[in-house]
Amino acid sequence: MRYAVLGTGVVGRTLASGLASLGHEVVIGTRDPGATLARADYAEWRAARPQVRLVALREAADEGETLVNATGGRVSVAALTEAGAAGMDGKVLIDVANPLDFSQGFPPTLDPVDGDSLGELIQRTFPGLRVVKTLNTMNCRIMVDPGRVGGHHHVFLSGEDADAKNAVRALLHSFGWPLASILDLGGIETARGAEMLLPMWLRLMGVLGHTDFNFHIQGA
Repeated sequence: MRYAVLGTGVVGRTLASGLASLGHEVVIGTRDPGATLARADYAEWRAARPQVRLVALREAADEGETLVNATGGRVSVAALTEAGAAGMDGKVLIDVANPLDFSQGFPPTLDPVDGDSLGELIQRTFPGLRVVKTLNTMNCRIMVDPGRVGGHHHVFLSGEDADAKNAVRALLHSFGWPLASILDLGGIETARGAEMLLPMWLRLMGVLGHTDFNFHIQGA
């Protein structure tokens, strides 16, 4: 499978590494490849993973059979517009981003929130994409290595397209997520709840002093 990870921050790099380790062909997309290559953090990461090519957003989106949105949530629509997502009807977009607004300092708020979500906004803006919201409720290292957290814990799926969710479920399983730990919340509007877990996640991080934790849903 050819994956295009859009975003070169720690989340994008972690997901790209995880996908490459499974044998997938991976490109990572950025607005300015030259500026990204000049960053010390990216150069060090790239030196250890020469098989992951760095290209401009549009080239990455053209090459990827499946797209991963790991851009900052407040700029995701702009980044996807630059990538030409409006012309990629039928492709699956795995949205792991959160619309964190740091304009008032830390902890950030969410924008949009409550009556809308980033997942819904992306789906409305690019109706040809098959958006699946997932993995946004945990640290990126746990996304690709759920064994970092002991015991049972969960990852959520939101989206309108059943086949797209099945494909993402299979990918999550290949990362090590037990199928019973992958909870399908329903349509893309359920991304509101998943995104609104972030304020709680941030406060738990502050209390625990680390990021190796996740949510577990205990049923009867």
